[in-house]
Amino acid sequence: MATNVYFSKKAKAKMKARRNRLRKSEAERIGHEDADNQTDNTSSSHARKRPASEMTSSSDAPNGNKTADSNIITVPAGLNSKEARKFRKDARRRARANGQPDDQLKFIVEGQEQEKVEGKSEQGQQRKRPKKEAPKISELLARAAEQKKLEEKRAKQNAINDAIPLEERSQYVAIDCEMVGVGIGGKKSALARASAVGWSGEVLFDTFVRVPERVTDFRTRVSGVRARDINSRNDEAMDHEECRTAVGELLMGKKLVGHALKNDLAALMITHPREEIRDTARYKPFMRATGRSGGKLRPRKLRDLVLENLGMKIQVEGESHCSIDDARASMELFKSVKGQWEKELAAKSKTKRGTK
Repeated sequence: MATNVYFSKKAKAKMKARRNRLRKSEAERIGHEDADNQTDNTSSSHARKRPASEMTSSSDAPNGNKTADSNIITVPAGLNSKEARKFRKDARRRARANGQPDDQLKFIVEGQEQEKVEGKSEQGQQRKRPKKEAPKISELLARAAEQKKLEEKRAKQNAINDAIPLEERSQYVAIDCEMVGVGIGGKKSALARASAVGWSGEVLFDTFVRVPERVTDFRTRVSGVRARDINSRNDEAMDHEECRTAVGELLMGKKLVGHALKNDLAALMITHPREEIRDTARYKPFMRATGRSGGKLRPRKLRDLVLENLGMKIQVEGESHCSIDDARASMELFKSVKGQWEKELAAKSKTKRGTK
């Protein structure tokens, strides 16, 4: 039993417009072919008067809309992507049938000056990349002056930090974690490595963590973690609960330093007193003002902050991250503003006590 199919007015209008477009493109194609045939007949009648080097046979180019160059085919305007692909495919097939290499064909859309070249460019060579210009002397001098200024600032800050009592220095610990992806598409993060360093960058804790779930994305390009680092055969790796306990004991009574610590604490499944956290991603002078009035603050990348404030390069493009290096960078970044940061926190705490 046949089933009646009904189309909406909108669908019918679309189908009618498409039929009209196809008819128009077909009529234009036939018109171009007729014009080309007339041109070929005229040229053949005068072939004896022309040198052999100037003679062009109609078989040199595939049937279709042709330009002066037999390798250039004009694609009719108004075709959708599927129809245009079919047109180019048919043109290549006709070229092969005429013994002409199809990889030298070039297609341009009718009515457009921009040429779409398939394969090689007009010169038969790949486009050369623009050469990088050498930096100007003024730019080099400006960079050197800026670097010198950063070094002087860092030396001054180091002198201040060296005067801090050893007991106070031991109160600060910086951590950083690396994660891998689990679940569908590796979108969910799981702890794979945890590192902690002291005031001077000495390593206090560093371990890979065995992941109980199936890892679907090791994120090695970013995390530097490989399958052999966190599988059950690695005796040096810790279980998550063991790592969580060890880090929790290490941070007991300490001031925690890091960048975007919310992610690290969530991966470790631990908490820390808010007043003891020094998160460089949330420190206002390190944040970027956004919005029309600039009243909205956004965190910046650790890599950019360290380069701007310390002149140090970390997380180099093309190289994987190292949790120890990132923890050290966070500590150095904090040390560069420690005096002002702690002063602001003390004033804020004093204000809170006064209101109570």
